[in-house]
Amino acid sequence: MQTTSTTGTSATSRPRWTKQDTTWALSLFGTAVGAGILFLPINAGMSGFWPLVVMTLLVGPMTFFAHRGLSRFVLSSKNAGSDITEVVEEHFGVGAGKLITLLYFFAIYPIVLIYGVGITNTVDSFLVNQLGMASPPRAILSLALILGMMAVMLLGEKMMLRVTQFLVYPLVGILVFMSIYLIPEWNTAALSQVPSAGDFAITLWISIPVLVFAFNHSPAISSFSLAQRRDHGDDAEYKSGQILMRSAAMLVGFVMLFVFSCVLSLTPADLEAAKAENIAILSYLANKHESPFISFLGPLVAFVAIVSSFFGHYLGAREGLNGIATKTLRSMGKPVDRKKIDVFTVVFMILTIWLVATLNPSILGMIESLGGPIIATILFIMPMYAVKNVPAMQKYSGTISNAFVLIMGLVAISAITYSMIS
Repeated sequence: MQTTSTTGTSATSRPRWTKQDTTWALSLFGTAVGAGILFLPINAGMSGFWPLVVMTLLVGPMTFFAHRGLSRFVLSSKNAGSDITEVVEEHFGVGAGKLITLLYFFAIYPIVLIYGVGITNTVDSFLVNQLGMASPPRAILSLALILGMMAVMLLGEKMMLRVTQFLVYPLVGILVFMSIYLIPEWNTAALSQVPSAGDFAITLWISIPVLVFAFNHSPAISSFSLAQRRDHGDDAEYKSGQILMRSAAMLVGFVMLFVFSCVLSLTPADLEAAKAENIAILSYLANKHESPFISFLGPLVAFVAIVSSFFGHYLGAREGLNGIATKTLRSMGKPVDRKKIDVFTVVFMILTIWLVATLNPSILGMIESLGGPIIATILFIMPMYAVKNVPAMQKYSGTISNAFVLIMGLVAISAITYSMIS
């Protein structure tokens, strides 16, 4: 998965790895690792150990090549400050630009709403069950939490990256600790479960979307790519690929170690029971081992994962809403005031996230699943289509990785569609 520079810059003059690069790699890691990591061992490991091995071999290249393709797409613009919504319009026209911008927003925005609900539920549960406090008024609790997360975003990119870095280190530490902590509980039950060739293929097919979205950090890719272009100029593509590779390696290493350790410490029957109870893996482990220590870690992991992932998804939702507002004003012949649009976006986000977090509706999961095919299309299909049809992207054509990304994208979309209609 070696990246190459297309700018003619010699290897000796390429920018070195810096602390800022580490911070971005951690931020992308944090964007991908949401609270869903607490359900990933159940969803990915229910069919046994061997399909999980194949998934692990696939998910690294899938994650890196797909996100690198999207980053290259953003960087292919003639205008240095163009985000993904503007690049789509530049390459595919005004009509396609409006459509993709609309779809992009409505694919990411529900996830931001879900994190508003999730952070409120997690903190409320922790206060009641772990600290023995009375449940605070939901409207006040949700507003305080949302304003806290939004304050970090309003303080700017550097503050967001610092807070994300501060959150991701303990998240990585907890994942590694739990993976090692569970080693004495490992058993061979998962290894003895060997599905037939047909079941194996079906298991892989329906599991690909689980891995795609567990490792997805596409909402932050546009802002990330623009930051690399601002900081590194012609070396932006090289630097982006370098950071994305390390972020993907972190995801595969730490997350899949946690998944394997959880799966090996339980039996397939245990995973089925956890699925039926619809509880997070740490909650199930805490109940099985009667461990208050693990039950304390569960809410902590969920809180850190939700907050770090919220930041990256908010970047994407903000871009989408800003793009919609900008294109609407232009089509109406009205002047575009960036500051007013930014204020509108912030107020809209705070009010809607607060409203949904207070109401706590049960339909958000369904809305999120409807956005799945859109995210898979934007992440996997659109950049590969651009490689064939956009002159600025054709320098990336003719590689096996392009075919791999396209095939895996089609597999993911077909599996998502199947799960929605079955």
